[in-house]
Amino acid sequence: MPTAKTVTTNFFWRFFERCGAQFVAFFVSIILARLLDPAVYGEIALITVFTCILQVFVDSGLGSALIQKKNADDLDFSSVFYFNIAVCLAMYGVMFFAAPFIADFYHIPHLTPVIRVLSLTLVVSGVRNIQQSYVSKNLIFKKFFFATIGATLCSAVVGVAMAYMGYGVWALVGQQLTNVTMGTIILWSTVKWRPKLKFSLRRLKGLFNYGWKLLASALLDTGYGQLRQLIIGRIYTAKDLAFYNQGHHLPNLIVSNINTSIDSVLLPAMSAEQDDKNRVRAMTRRAISISTFIMMPMMMGLAVCAEPLVRLVLTEKWLPCVPFLRIYCFTFSFWPVHTANLNAIKALGRSDLFLKLEIMKKIIGLTAVLITMNISVMAMAYSLLVTNVISQIINSLPNKKLLAYDYLAQLKDMFPQIALSCIMGGCVYSIQFAGFNDVLTLVLQIVAGIVIYTLLSKLFKIESFDYIFNTILKVLNRKK
Repeated sequence: MPTAKTVTTNFFWRFFERCGAQFVAFFVSIILARLLDPAVYGEIALITVFTCILQVFVDSGLGSALIQKKNADDLDFSSVFYFNIAVCLAMYGVMFFAAPFIADFYHIPHLTPVIRVLSLTLVVSGVRNIQQSYVSKNLIFKKFFFATIGATLCSAVVGVAMAYMGYGVWALVGQQLTNVTMGTIILWSTVKWRPKLKFSLRRLKGLFNYGWKLLASALLDTGYGQLRQLIIGRIYTAKDLAFYNQGHHLPNLIVSNINTSIDSVLLPAMSAEQDDKNRVRAMTRRAISISTFIMMPMMMGLAVCAEPLVRLVLTEKWLPCVPFLRIYCFTFSFWPVHTANLNAIKALGRSDLFLKLEIMKKIIGLTAVLITMNISVMAMAYSLLVTNVISQIINSLPNKKLLAYDYLAQLKDMFPQIALSCIMGGCVYSIQFAGFNDVLTLVLQIVAGIVIYTLLSKLFKIESFDYIFNTILKVLNRKK
């Protein structure tokens, strides 16, 4: 049973891993955005619509099933490993033969070889998937740190070099394929688990009874998430899609650090405590309070600094992505709330509820997409913001009964962070009217944002601030 110290330590390892990787990825994305035309990014986004959906089958929900199962052993892990390899090879075959039809669908013939090469990431991911589940199951997230950082650095060198030499869209393909491959190699080198020469269809069926609902949920979520890109790429232009995706990309660099850390650590930690609902409720509440304390000001700060930041970092040609960036900032602000609620549901073994929630949310989301798709790309983006608020409420509904922790209680825990972030955002936004250049404006905005939010947190004695501050002090004292 994991202790609070174990959970906190693994959260920080996962958080530092994501921060390190995204720090490198952020600077690489700046270089690539300056070297490559926005249309190139749009072409890659067109392909990832399909590869992201097929990537869901790589896990098949079985990775989460392994983590949730209390007594999962080598037979379970080995059975899922061989099954995943077979699924990944089948998925690659689908993409290989479908490549010409996908290229024809978008009216871009030269996409065919690009699709076939980029889809190799599916096969490599299948080899890595069970190692990731093993790391999560055993709460040894230090392994992820070295694998992710090493892979990110290697892929950065490959991507920038290929872009500089004029390879265009192939630079992005090379970057992604190198990242997945190197991450897999390093993880296999550092994690001791190896598949055994044994397979149990009975064990696989037992895991699938839990996992198929998560698979169906993930397919719904991923398919829905990629639907807007599919429609934008088909009805509008590759550049429109590039601006839409770039608006998603920048806030996602921040969000994925925190949300992935929470998601990775919470499920195994909650699963180990699944028989104690009071403990699971306490963990859910703590996750929501701390994550929103960190996420809210970051997203608010990025939203109000968006225009000078994009102009300075990505150049004027990317300014059309600013409205999308702001919409995604407000959308992502509440992602940890989704994560905490859904992990509690999964940890308690209620994957049936998880699936029902996804169906409800996707019906609402699909309706919004159909209403806005022929209006404009911006209208589609705003519909995402609206449906995200509705989805947040829907995700919390089961926990009113399961954990006696309803949405009003959650909102009460989030309110101080929301209020302080809004005050800080208003102060920071006003700085851009002073007439300074972009560099000085951004420096003043960042410094002012940190100082104002910290002072307000101390002034109003925000619990999450004290908890994070004390935790950091304990970690530093242990190192000393």
